[in-house]
Amino acid sequence: MESMTGQLLVATPALKDPNFDRTVVLLVAHEAGGALGVVLNRATEVPVAEVLGGWGELAGEPPVLFEGGPVQPESAICLARTRPEVKKRVAGFHQVAGALGTVDLSIDPERLRESLIGIRVFAGYSGWSAGQLESEIAAGSWFVFDALPGDPFVNRPDDLWAMVLRRQGDILAAVAHFPPDVSLN
Repeated sequence: MESMTGQLLVATPALKDPNFDRTVVLLVAHEAGGALGVVLNRATEVPVAEVLGGWGELAGEPPVLFEGGPVQPESAICLARTRPEVKKRVAGFHQVAGALGTVDLSIDPERLRESLIGIRVFAGYSGWSAGQLESEIAAGSWFVFDALPGDPFVNRPDDLWAMVLRRQGDILAAVAHFPPDVSLN
């Protein structure tokens, strides 16, 4: 099995699970035992600073918590991107792909301020048991695409689903215009 860590899962119109309708999920881990990701395009109205104090100053626009998925919504996963000039290992940063990684929220955010471009905090996560994600992909529930470094940090997360599909071109770009409810078409 080839790892899909760092790739995007984009919900197809065939996916009927309301937890994932029109979502874009970044896989932060994918191994034989299963997969873990966070939904990138479900912003809440809760400011990061209200829940995590000083971390709010590092949060990109919009500086709010995101719904990472239906699993353990009381937990938090923080994604971050290191600055291009940072070449050394950054304490508390665990690389996912390229300059993108997760951050340990138990450390002082001031220790990371100079190393990071920005963060995004997710309440909960999306998880799949061994073989479950691969079965869902085979059934047509997910498109799998390469992520761009800025995907987890877009200023307008509600537009991410269509944006990722449009940049694929051809027939996949047309899927971006698929109506939410085809019966209204």
